[in-house]
Parts: sequence; structure tokens; C-alpha cells
Amino acid sequence: MSNFIIHKAEQRGHAQHGWLDTFHSFSFANYHDPEKVHFGVLRVLNDDTIEGGMGFGMHPHDNMEIITIPIYGGVHHKDSMGNSGIINSGDVQVMSAGTGIYHSEENANAEMDLKLFQIWIFPNKKNVTPRYDQKTFEVKDRINKFQQIVSPMGEDEGLNIHQDAWFSLANFNKDFETTYQIKKPGNGVYVFVIEGSATINNQKLNKRDAIGISAIQSISIKADTDAQILIMDIPMAI
Repeated sequence: MSNFIIHKAEQRGHAQHGWLDTFHSFSFANYHDPEKVHFGVLRVLNDDTIEGGMGFGMHPHDNMEIITIPIYGGVHHKDSMGNSGIINSGDVQVMSAGTGIYHSEENANAEMDLKLFQIWIFPNKKNVTPRYDQKTFEVKDRINKFQQIVSPMGEDEGLNIHQDAWFSLANFNKDFETTYQIKKPGNGVYVFVIEGSATINNQKLNKRDAIGISAIQSISIKADTDAQILIMDIPMAI
């Protein structure tokens, strides 16, 4: 029998820091909910809006897999590995923090807001050499199908991370129905509705709602409106 939790959009943690408007699906910074510390190896899912020209200065990370998905605008990234550049909407960025990195993330445009998701995954290997990668994904390749954007080390499809995790984006037309097959026995899925509404395993989700499901082999998805969905297929044991 499957297990599931529903995380409604309005029940997320929220902080307004002037230039930063952020929602936390899991405990983060000053927001703490003992019922929402992590889902399997998924530790952080932040939904950030950053004012033009503003951002996070240099700050450290270690032993975490970090995935950044801009949905509007571009992120100007710099890090202690020597990487510097813009990650635009349509791109995905991954970093293995490993033994330790510093990086900064700023809105690349002074005139418009930047909207992005930042996700942290516990790695399956500690103290690795830090690494960085990014890739542009075509939106047309996710219409009514799953576009794999993140995968375990050594796989060809998507950006690699140090974890048996697979991320997929999908843009479904209204009334489209499909099934998602879990990639690895024992993994669960955390499904986050970016836009629109969808029914996942008979549970109705609206914009920015999420469902975490474990002890299953597949899930059913029906788009109740045109819908953008992020699926995170992840180990449940840390």
C-alpha cells in the first residue's frame, strides 16, 4: 500500500526580505516545521523571486547536491571553482558541493524579477571533489511527455548528480493522462505542480501544491488544466 503526504502551496514557509520573496516546502533558515524537514533525500525546495540586480553574495555549501531551475529571467552565477556565467530560463544547473564550495547567485537583469527553484538533495557519496554543470533543455521536448533533466552519475540523459535520483519536467495539455514509472525499487516521488492543476493518484493539486508518494511502482497523472509539473524520483533512505 502506498504512503503519501500533501503539501499545499499556502502551507509552505514564507519569508519576505525586501529584495527576496521566498517560499520553503521544507524547513529552511528561520522556518522550521518538524513535519517538513525532508522527504527521503529531498532536503530543500525553495521557490524564490529575486528583485532586479539583487541576489545572494558568496556563501558556502558542502556535501549537498544543488539543482537550480530558473523559470523566469536569468541567474548570474560565480563560484570558487572558477565558473562564471548566466543560467537562463530553460537552463538547469547542478552543483556537487562535496568537500566545500563558495558561490554567489544574483539576478542577471537589473530591470526585471528573477524566479527560480533551488533544490537540495542529500548525496550518496560524501566529500567528493566539487563539480559544476549546466544544460539548456528544449521546452518542446517536454510537451505531453517526461523530459529527464537530472540523473545519477554516469547516465547520459540529463545532468548528473551523486544520488540515485531522476528529475523530469513535463508540460501537459488539459485532460492529458499518463503514468510515470518509478526508476528504482524503493524510490519515492515528490511531484510539484509549477503551473496549472493536476490529479496525481486521485489527489487534486493546484499551482505550487506538491505530493510525496512512497512504496509504489508507478503513479497516475491527469492534467485538469494545462499544467507544468516537476517530478523528483528519489531514494527514501538517507
